[in-house]
Amino acid sequence: MPKTQPQKAKVAQIRFLTESTYILKLERNGFQFIPGQCINVGLPGLGVNREYSTYSGIKDPYLEFLIKRIDGGLVSTKLSLLDPGDEVTLDGAYGLFTIKKPSDKKCRYLFIASGTGIAPFHSFLRSYPKLNCKILHGIRFVREQYEKDHYPKEVYTSCVSGERGGDFRGRVTGYLKKHSVTKDTTCYVCGNSSMINDVYDILRNQGLSASNILTETFF
Repeated sequence: MPKTQPQKAKVAQIRFLTESTYILKLERNGFQFIPGQCINVGLPGLGVNREYSTYSGIKDPYLEFLIKRIDGGLVSTKLSLLDPGDEVTLDGAYGLFTIKKPSDKKCRYLFIASGTGIAPFHSFLRSYPKLNCKILHGIRFVREQYEKDHYPKEVYTSCVSGERGGDFRGRVTGYLKKHSVTKDTTCYVCGNSSMINDVYDILRNQGLSASNILTETFF
């Protein structure tokens, strides 16, 4: 893949969803990506950037990223402190965690996420609203149902492990053990590596082929 030239984009808005998770909204200026791809985001002169999956849709006139501010995380912290009009650098887009045939109505999808790993799935549904899909979102607290109202009720299921509330009490692994996945389903799994490994094993034990399980690790 040829190396792309970094671009600059201005901040349009920083919108906090919880005390530590926010949406970085940027002017798009014609920036091209395929839903599910990652973009390296940084600040001019900082010399450090981080990969974030696109959260916005392919036809949206802006770019959005769902970011969790990490203690000691240089980029996630500095990005959260930006003001409208400030500039960031963008490099990409990269990755193959994409929908190959979004117009094929015969395809059945299950999107499994932990935390901010739901970002590419939000982009999928913004871009391809007619997908035949379900979303399982593993979180610790109800407040982490990031913009739940953006998803049809029949599509989104939250699995809340740290308190009462949400749609299912427990982890996504517990949900999958109680609700088997049909072999003709294509599963996309995005989140921390431990969750991905556990989900992969469950899906394989339920009879899904490895080619029907795509993964993307969020650190």
